[in-house]
Amino acid sequence: MIAALDLATGRLHYRIRDRKRWREFLSFLKTLRRRWPDQRLYLIVDNFSPHKHPEVHAWCTANQVELVFLPTYASWLNWIEAEFAAVRYFALNGTDHRSHTEQDAAIGDYIRWRNQHARSKTGFATNSKIRQPDYPFKAA
Repeated sequence: MIAALDLATGRLHYRIRDRKRWREFLSFLKTLRRRWPDQRLYLIVDNFSPHKHPEVHAWCTANQVELVFLPTYASWLNWIEAEFAAVRYFALNGTDHRSHTEQDAAIGDYIRWRNQHARSKTGFATNSKIRQPDYPFKAA
């Protein structure tokens, strides 16, 4: 599964493919580009090698898509990782799917349900100290 989380709506956009090479990733990026044709896209990604392929990089540069790479071993900082955990928990754990088609359908069912209940991720931790540090900010 290749997926993206839209923070403005909280919806997951995904594709299930047999493989996760740079070609599949680039195809998914093109799908996202068609969905939001007139704005610059920012995607937070981990250091998985297909994300770094030269053809992916070239296409992103030419199409106003910026890949923001997380530090190595820090993929847990990406909000979508929590969504992947939920997919595993609600669609896969404790199941015995007889085929990939059946498994893919279970994932799709969960994501459709999830997207119907999605909420914006833009107001996260509004009262957190990280947003209002207790030290004065001094411009350099």
